[in-house]
Amino acid sequence: MVYVGSGDKNVYDLNASDGALIWNFTTDNLVYSSPAVAGGIVYAGTMGGSVYALNASCGACFWNFTAGGPVYSSPAIAGGVVYFGSDDHDVYALNATTGAVIWTYTTGSFVDSPPAVSGGIVYIGSRDNNFYALNASTGSRLWSYTTASFLDSSAAVAG
Repeated sequence: MVYVGSGDKNVYDLNASDGALIWNFTTDNLVYSSPAVAGGIVYAGTMGGSVYALNASCGACFWNFTAGGPVYSSPAIAGGVVYFGSDDHDVYALNATTGAVIWTYTTGSFVDSPPAVSGGIVYIGSRDNNFYALNASTGSRLWSYTTASFLDSSAAVAG
């Protein structure tokens, strides 16, 4: 299976070998973020500020969560938690099964960077020119690094 979001407000499930449509789900707005898949669930964010949790087999919606701004940040899933950023300046951690908020962390600007999660730490950039390392369980800031410009790219973690 291949899952992709589109500017036509849909998340598509396509057969990876021939491109045949398996299912599609219509969201509230343009799907800019890349979908993430874990535990049989597809997670995708929209410009309407929603994050959807869809059944990977049939596209049924388990839950959706609405942030205070567009979600360009592609979700990352680790340890039963969905992490993503929003243009409302927040980084979110949601329960992957229920969509309940576990914690939020507020930055100084839009958070369009997809998070990377490793070793109990969420690494994510913001348009406030800062790169953050957050405790994955609590959302507390472990450290940050200020660059000369905004950060929209995702991090690569090694070692």
